[in-house]
Amino acid sequence: MTTTETRLGQDVLVGIYRTAARILAFDETYRAQMMSGKFAGMYYSPRGQEFAAASVAAHLRRTDFVVTTYRGLHDQIAKGVPLRDLWAEYLGRAAGTCRGKGGPMHVTSPEHGLMVTTGVVGSGLPIANGLALAAKMRGTDQVTVVNFGDGASNIGAFHEALNLASLWQLPVIFVCQNNKWAEYTPLAGGTTVANIADRAAAYSMPGVTVDGNDPTVLCGAAGEAIERARGGGGPTLLEAVTYRFCGHYFGDQSEYIPAEELATANAADPIPIFRQRLLDEFGVAAAELDSIDEQAQKEVDDAAEWAFEQPLPQLSELTTDVYATETAR
Repeated sequence: MTTTETRLGQDVLVGIYRTAARILAFDETYRAQMMSGKFAGMYYSPRGQEFAAASVAAHLRRTDFVVTTYRGLHDQIAKGVPLRDLWAEYLGRAAGTCRGKGGPMHVTSPEHGLMVTTGVVGSGLPIANGLALAAKMRGTDQVTVVNFGDGASNIGAFHEALNLASLWQLPVIFVCQNNKWAEYTPLAGGTTVANIADRAAAYSMPGVTVDGNDPTVLCGAAGEAIERARGGGGPTLLEAVTYRFCGHYFGDQSEYIPAEELATANAADPIPIFRQRLLDEFGVAAAELDSIDEQAQKEVDDAAEWAFEQPLPQLSELTTDVYATETAR
């Protein structure tokens, strides 16, 4: 057991597992119901990347900010957005976080610190700078975490955001969830650096590459970056190397991914591996983990059942939140 693992403690690690269990239950239930034809829509599964979100969020306060992408279910749950609210929004119901108008690709829940879910690759990074700048100008110790994929690191907004965050020493942590595939393009097909975090040096900020599927390692690295940002030490580029188990979108058969590569990744599923580590290395009882798994599924089933009973938005919602003030006709 490393020093970092000792410092994290059993409670923190079990908490990370609990978050991952809720993400897994939500994702698998949602995909199963879509496959059964119960409902239809766009969905980008984060399966395989559960710990990339749960390990970082373990250090965040409710008042801290998170910006994520359309593949953001894990980040949304990890930040504490209630499952009922999420299910309702994903189903386009009026009880959702955005009253059913955002859907899976545009979830926001400011009261839980989830500020933006963006459907445009790379666009969340400049927004995160704005949130971090606001916190700095107010004199609070709030930090902002912005999650994005490896493909977004090739977008101009990535480089502009890192440059400005370093220049102004903003309390923002840029978390690249490197799942090895940018839509249909492998990492090496569009990126020349060995590690995304290597690009941090060009902007005079710390850059760290860690195993995003190992909560003990990622949680330790995230904690250091968040503590530094909260204390006025500026931004960090944190690369969490993980893998995308499902296709780019729901229905994508992943035919472009080598079968052996995908099989190897699935065999290294981080959730059962970490579950076994909790049993063997950290002395957590199997009954406790079984209870966490069962409770997660119950919470998801309850949220789904509740969401389906909620009404669709009223037609008046078409013009609500579009303009600051209504104009005369």
